[in-house]
Amino acid sequence: MFLTISTTGTPERPATDLGYLLHKHPDKAQTFSTSHGTAHVFYPEASAERCTAALLLEVDPVALVRRGKGKGRGGAPDAALAQYVNDRPYAASSLLSVAMTTVFKSALNGACRAMPERAQESLPLRIEVPALPARGGAELVHKLFAPLGWTRVDAVAVPLDERFPEWGDSRYVRLVLEGELRLADALRQLYVLLPVLDDAKHYWVAPDEVDKLLRAGEGWLAGHPEQKLIISRYLSRRGGLTRQAMERLELVRLAESDDLEVESVDNAVDETKDTEDKPVPLAEQRREAVLEALRAAGASRVLDLGCGQGQLVQALLKDVRFTEIVGVDVSMRALTVAARRLKLDRMGERQAGRVTLRQGALTYTDKQLKGYDAAVLSEVIEHLDLPRLPALEYAVFGSARPRTVLVTTPNVEYNVRWETLPAGHARHGDHRFEWTREEFRDWAGQVAGRHGYAVVFVPVGPQDPEVGPPTQMAVFTMTTAHETTKEAKAA
Repeated sequence: MFLTISTTGTPERPATDLGYLLHKHPDKAQTFSTSHGTAHVFYPEASAERCTAALLLEVDPVALVRRGKGKGRGGAPDAALAQYVNDRPYAASSLLSVAMTTVFKSALNGACRAMPERAQESLPLRIEVPALPARGGAELVHKLFAPLGWTRVDAVAVPLDERFPEWGDSRYVRLVLEGELRLADALRQLYVLLPVLDDAKHYWVAPDEVDKLLRAGEGWLAGHPEQKLIISRYLSRRGGLTRQAMERLELVRLAESDDLEVESVDNAVDETKDTEDKPVPLAEQRREAVLEALRAAGASRVLDLGCGQGQLVQALLKDVRFTEIVGVDVSMRALTVAARRLKLDRMGERQAGRVTLRQGALTYTDKQLKGYDAAVLSEVIEHLDLPRLPALEYAVFGSARPRTVLVTTPNVEYNVRWETLPAGHARHGDHRFEWTREEFRDWAGQVAGRHGYAVVFVPVGPQDPEVGPPTQMAVFTMTTAHETTKEAKAA
């Protein structure tokens, strides 16, 4: 995918100011990792009279297939080759829009510390996109861009094959825009309208897309004659999200017409109460799922294995039913942070008697960890090299043998929903692996069989119909038969 941004200038106001506004030096070629490939920024020309910045996005086709099954164009189940033979690496789409947010984030926000005044001024701009999918043809391209202040909107249809003119034109156009606009406004328009013209997105459209749309559309979307079409296509025709965006834009229009603040128009909201549903962080959802499972198991003496900086230990201390809590981690630095978080040095004697922080490696057996009701391994196993998992398995399930063991780990299938996660990357740099749901279930089932446990699986976080939840949790419970055998041997 390719896009160029050009401007002209004078010796007093050189065109190379474009480099400051984009935060990319004209004398350098720079490379950036994006969700589905690599973006390159370079300047084919850079002089006081004329400057052109080019954005080239190289899409990783393998990552596109792995991360994009079943989503948007190219993932249709009735087209077996569509995952492998498609226009994604070549034609401007939501992939290019996301790359723009990665590469030109400050420019999109209109921020420029070096030249703040210049960032707020209109520039003579020329933008060219050689291959733009346009469902609706050149006519729709004109309808979308012409009302936005561009003096020239050229959308020339690309023939299917120049050697066979009788085949007609493809649905792609070569787009050229010229006019005097703020750079930030031009980039925001492209960010919204590229996927609108493509009429498809490469990632799941979540409710936060409404906020993204309204931020990028500020100043131009509320009064656009094709507003409804833009919103519907940008939000992948999700009716509820489309209605929500339309209602919020109507408030903006009413406020602007009366020269008022939006908050003063939206007086149906009781400002004394916070009625907006705020997204709950995944880490918090994970802790709540663990606490719920521990309560259901009737556990009172709990091991937090790989306790890190003590967030779960802190949550356990708030519930009096957990009478003894032991946090274990190999990192003394993490344990020091956990002690500060818990304020152990200022904790009352009775409360301090409930909690212990210990240094220990989870791949070694420890007699002091035996006899507890439950053990939690929350986001721990993926930090170990796979060959070391059997040692951890024996230390926990074979030696310590708590009645209940909870294991949470990322669901790698859900990674496609993280728009900003680069292709092929794990969620954290220290993750040695991330498992699919099937891989996790297979491992957990074998562990349970070897050590006399039953296991059930609990989704954590929003359950996606295609890729499942972001976090998967296994709840291991020692079987009654095994407990009876153990008691008989002890007698």
